[in-house]
Amino acid sequence: MMGTFLRKFTAMMPVWVVLLGIAGFMRPAALVWVKPWLEWMFFGTMLGIGCAMNLSDFRPLREKPQIVLLGILAQFVIMPGAGYLIGRALHLSPPLLLGMVLVGAVPGAMASNVIAYLARTDVAYSIALTSTATLLAPLLTPLLTYVYMHAVIKIEFVGMLLSILKIVILPLFIGFALKHYFRSAIDKVHDFFPALSTLCIAVICGAIVALNRDRIAVLTVVVFSAVFLHNLIGLFGGYGAGMLFGFDRKRRRTLAVEVGMQNAGLGAVLAVKHFSPETAMIPALFATWCVITASLLARFWSARAADNAGDKCENDTKIV
Repeated sequence: MMGTFLRKFTAMMPVWVVLLGIAGFMRPAALVWVKPWLEWMFFGTMLGIGCAMNLSDFRPLREKPQIVLLGILAQFVIMPGAGYLIGRALHLSPPLLLGMVLVGAVPGAMASNVIAYLARTDVAYSIALTSTATLLAPLLTPLLTYVYMHAVIKIEFVGMLLSILKIVILPLFIGFALKHYFRSAIDKVHDFFPALSTLCIAVICGAIVALNRDRIAVLTVVVFSAVFLHNLIGLFGGYGAGMLFGFDRKRRRTLAVEVGMQNAGLGAVLAVKHFSPETAMIPALFATWCVITASLLARFWSARAADNAGDKCENDTKIV
């Protein structure tokens, strides 16, 4: 009974992110207290993910590493570049431009795995992409942020790298270790860990909105347009990259979701720690908006699942 509830709670991650975002805007006092605990909240997110993962989640990386590496290439080329170009084109202030680049430079969101499941795309591929990008994040996120923004704002490359190692990689590997050495105990409460990660991500997004409530209230259409365009380019760019790589429809859809949904919760935590609450606004807005658009896509693609009936055979035989 409890397991069923926890699985349903996890599957409704998009709903909780949006609801806590609204709560953070309407009642900031209810969530601003989380600020000193943001890093620990994200630590809890990654710990839960580590405990929930299995070696089989990396099967696509072992069997066809090229499709994973191509997906990672698409993500880390499209999103940081798009964020920078959109910010420049719309003449965003340096802190907001940094927020756009930071959103693009973080790995894909773990929520994308939930969306991939709901959309009936290639869940194993989604998990492999997210996991691999997350493991590469300590190097690529600060590196890409530095490349695009060092001429505008001082970037703490080493500080960002250490932060990602502390709040992403360390808890992830602690989760792996717990799963390895205490598998029977972990398996008994397996559904708790994805639910824990879901709750932490939703609270982080709500807290960032709460901390920026006054700024968000006076944001211009230009800022919202920037977030809208960034997400749209990610979705279409990911799908287009999949076509360029010769992926079947299922994997094109998976890559679209993976590129369009960034781990903006990590971006927000890094922004608060290393830059400013103003910079964190962009990740907070992106986190909420990308969940909405991806959820709508998932509903649309799921409703057209019959169109994908031939994808399974194609998926099993297609070689990039």
